Amino acid sequence: MNYAEVGRRGEELAGRLLKRHGYRILATNVRGHFGEIDIIARKKDCHVFVEVRTRTGDAFGTPEESITRRKMGKMVVCALDYIASHKELREANWRIDVVAIELDRNGAQVRAEIIEGAVPID
Repeated sequence: MNYAEVGRRGEELAGRLLKRHGYRILATNVRGHFGEIDIIARKKDCHVFVEVRTRTGDAFGTPEESITRRKMGKMVVCALDYIASHKELREANWRIDVVAIELDRNGAQVRAEIIEGAVPID
């Protein structure tokens, strides 16, 4: 699997996982002025911006370990930009979750985990 295929497979598996855990997917691959949000969802009374990280091995660490402070900052800016352009969300509860997906060499899921509130928004 090439890099793009790994990413697509991870996002597909993440969407299924989120749905099983009560998330309602509102949009995927949303491009804004400051970058892309992988998944925008809703769980109960909270809007959730989801970053999907997928790896096929542990040579570079776990998927969640790949999120740097810089990336976290960019995720917050992307979420705030989205909220600013959607008036109905300005007073809404929101958070940023991470879905960590690990695949084997054939693209089969080895691990999938939702990390709620993974990125501080304060």
